[in-house]
Amino acid sequence: MHSVIKQVAGTLVFSLGMILGPIGSSQAAEEITLRFGPFEQTVKVEEVETYAKTGQLSPNLQLFSPFLTPSVRKGLTTKLDLNPQIVGRVVGDLLKSPAGQQLMTNVQTASPGLTPEMLQVGVSLAAAQFGAVDAIGVLKTIPTKTVTIDLSQAAAIASKINLNYWKSKALGGLLEKSLFVEDTANFKSAIDPSVPGPIAYQRQTLKLVDGTRKDREVPVDLYLSEAAIQGSPTVVVSPGFEASKNFLGYLGRHFASYGINTIVVEHPSVLSLFKLSAFDVEKLLPSQELLDRPKDLQFALNELGKDSNLKLNLNQIVVLGHSMGGYDALALAGGELELDELRQFCQQSNRLITRSPADWLQCSGKSIQQRSLSLKDNRVIGTIALNPVAGQIFGKSGLKQITTPTLMLTSTEDALTPTFDQQLQPFMQLPSPKYLITAIGATHLSVSDRLNSGNDDKALIKERIGSDTENLRAVVRGTSLAFIKQFMNDRDQYRPFLTSGYVQSRSTDNLPLRFNSELPSSITRLLNLAGVF
Repeated sequence: MHSVIKQVAGTLVFSLGMILGPIGSSQAAEEITLRFGPFEQTVKVEEVETYAKTGQLSPNLQLFSPFLTPSVRKGLTTKLDLNPQIVGRVVGDLLKSPAGQQLMTNVQTASPGLTPEMLQVGVSLAAAQFGAVDAIGVLKTIPTKTVTIDLSQAAAIASKINLNYWKSKALGGLLEKSLFVEDTANFKSAIDPSVPGPIAYQRQTLKLVDGTRKDREVPVDLYLSEAAIQGSPTVVVSPGFEASKNFLGYLGRHFASYGINTIVVEHPSVLSLFKLSAFDVEKLLPSQELLDRPKDLQFALNELGKDSNLKLNLNQIVVLGHSMGGYDALALAGGELELDELRQFCQQSNRLITRSPADWLQCSGKSIQQRSLSLKDNRVIGTIALNPVAGQIFGKSGLKQITTPTLMLTSTEDALTPTFDQQLQPFMQLPSPKYLITAIGATHLSVSDRLNSGNDDKALIKERIGSDTENLRAVVRGTSLAFIKQFMNDRDQYRPFLTSGYVQSRSTDNLPLRFNSELPSSITRLLNLAGVF
């Protein structure tokens, strides 16, 4: 617990400092009161500034030397270049949302006295006055004599908050406006690819056993069209970590109704193999699973290919995956695992508050011995990655190795695989042709039709599911089908459904949807800039 509190302390000081900014008052903070249980110590802001600039600790700060790591010092001096024209609106939108209000409630327990108004106005004025803002400059201009930080409370909320999620959520309003494509209001079509097709199909369930991998069981559901279109690729679906093959079963049914055979794979459960502690989350997934999950898909293809009665086209495969399944799809498409970069990230970024569950899963692979690794399967001709886990394991260039088309979905309120680093930054790596669906306000599980109600009202992060997100699932059905059709003879008929006009036509006020093949420069600059956190 001590190490977590140490890490959270530095992160909280930096993140609060970076978002507060000067309020334009003649009063300015002179002192910081640090609390830890029954212990309390007040230090001058100038003492913290001296430490940030020189590394030297005053007598008052010596008590907290275990907390003041090199990463804390770097955080105090890192400058963030903020655009004054957009930052106030972005922060305002975040704090007005229900999740933002809950975040503020939690933050106020760790730093009493802060208000949403201080945050929004402070950020705007900081950007307008200084442009480049660092935490020390912010602390010196907060309009109160003393800033209080309760380290015990900070540790208590650390497990509920990861900064990449909040960065992604803060981007939501900006993405809604920046990704909008003009002149798309009058989209019309004689067909609707989101509704079921006319072809009957059968579902067949099998349990495959891989004797070369300790009799690893790989259950599959086959959705076999009764009039499969000749030359159509076969779709292979990979659900996320600990998810069943029913999670995306509706897509198997949908594709089969259009004459496209689909294989839905279920990966073996591995969670029960470990007794996890709250601070040993990297053992949530055995490292071998990062290799075994893609192999499950290959094994299923190879085994099913032995049955000539199935008449499957296994030479042309479109892989569709959600979450960890999205990682599987990108890996089989040729995304190279950059394991040296992964190890560096996992060693340096060791603060729970800065990492998402997607990072925990990826960091489980740091013990894989290779420097880099390719799991490419040459049968793959296209990839659909829904909310993929892709932020660290492919490094800064691993996804550039993919040479086939990719369709990706990102959801701005996804707390498990945050938009910011798990999809948007990886999307920039991908070569064209590539397509991005952005669901403003959707969450990690919004893409499934298996859930009907939200989480507990007391939960910090809720899932938007059920009828509230049906327009998103309709777009996933329509665009995924259109994407697969691009490998078939009637591709031109379905090409209009891979456009912003179609996707935006399915938007609602409660769940805006966007579709882009490239990110605008305003977003790419912000993504590159935000990497300084």
